[in-house]
Amino acid sequence: MDNKSNDLQGKYIGTAKVGPKGQIVIPKDARDMFNIKPGDTLLILADIDQGIAILNDNLHLQFAKAVFKAYERPIEPEDE
Repeated sequence: MDNKSNDLQGKYIGTAKVGPKGQIVIPKDARDMFNIKPGDTLLILADIDQGIAILNDNLHLQFAKAVFKAYERPIEPEDE
């Protein structure tokens, strides 16, 4: 898909099929646009009302890991 016109600069629209194992292939134009390379870890955000977002941003990934790590710590009782 060619989205090189000035109106679509920095934008992408395309489709991907979900395979039998639930996997999708990110189209090459989108991978190039976001500099997604083999071995990169992508952050998947999902909301039942708003849909799915896929982020290739280590800062978001580090934030998400910190949130999950915080849930692993025992909750301390509040001081009275």
